Amino acid sequence: QVQLVESGGGLVQAGGSLSLSCAASERTFRNCAMGWFRQAPGKEREFVATISWNGDIRFYTDSVKGRFTISRDNAKNTVYLQMNSLKPEDTAVYYCAARRPTMGVSMRAYEYDYWGQGTQVTVSS
Repeated sequence: QVQLVESGGGLVQAGGSLSLSCAASERTFRNCAMGWFRQAPGKEREFVATISWNGDIRFYTDSVKGRFTISRDNAKNTVYLQMNSLKPEDTAVYYCAARRPTMGVSMRAYEYDYWGQGTQVTVSS
């Protein structure tokens, strides 16, 4: 079973940047499509970005296109989310998630099988 641990959250001013990391416990991570989701207080969890096992396919929600970049380093069993030009509306708990090996990318939370504990990102205005 894949275990995921996020890090890199924190408090930043609007316009600033943060880089999130998600470390996976298993080498099988290398065969897993990964995703980042976020949940703001009082709102449902929403899709942010997804990346295929080899990094060739990436999708983003419209609100973060051009500002966020998802990437991965399979040698380190780690996926990243670089967040630039942050806005107060980006404030949320950010979760990384993994699909079962060989499954493709997805924007649907229910299609992910493994989840991290989340990391708080707060953007002040």
